Amino acid sequence: MEERQWYALYTRSRHEKFIRSELEKRKIEAFLPLKTIKRRWSDRTVSIQEPLFKSYLFVKADAACTTEVLKTKGAVRFICAGSKPIAIRDAVIGSIRQAIEQEIQIDPFPYLREGDRVYVRSGVFKGTEGFIVRKNEKKCRIVISIDAIMSSISFEVDATLVEKL
Repeated sequence: MEERQWYALYTRSRHEKFIRSELEKRKIEAFLPLKTIKRRWSDRTVSIQEPLFKSYLFVKADAACTTEVLKTKGAVRFICAGSKPIAIRDAVIGSIRQAIEQEIQIDPFPYLREGDRVYVRSGVFKGTEGFIVRKNEKKCRIVISIDAIMSSISFEVDATLVEKL
């Protein structure tokens, strides 16, 4: 029997909670990391839970079970390399669970790599577009090229202010 592993399931928008409950009814282990946010209406403020990763849900399954999961209403596809779903290490899922259980402030963060074309959302360089040439946990070094004069400049910006184009 093949070992069950964690896989990322891409879902239709706003179907994450429904799919989780459907899978749990079928005794298929699913993990939906949620974060609590405050929504403000004109007459009140309400705390609601929304998925940490919008349109994604983690499913622990073996290869035979993945086709069963995809029959669930709202399930789109597993994240794959070629035609094979990409396994996610138990330690990664465990770390996310631990952060949620300990109520550590966590937020999704854009997946950025060197070479990605980005723009700066806010701050002094707001609206600037360029390429990431170096990245660490907190800072990105961005290069802006001016083709007309065949020249470039580079600067560092807080990684939380950068968004991938």
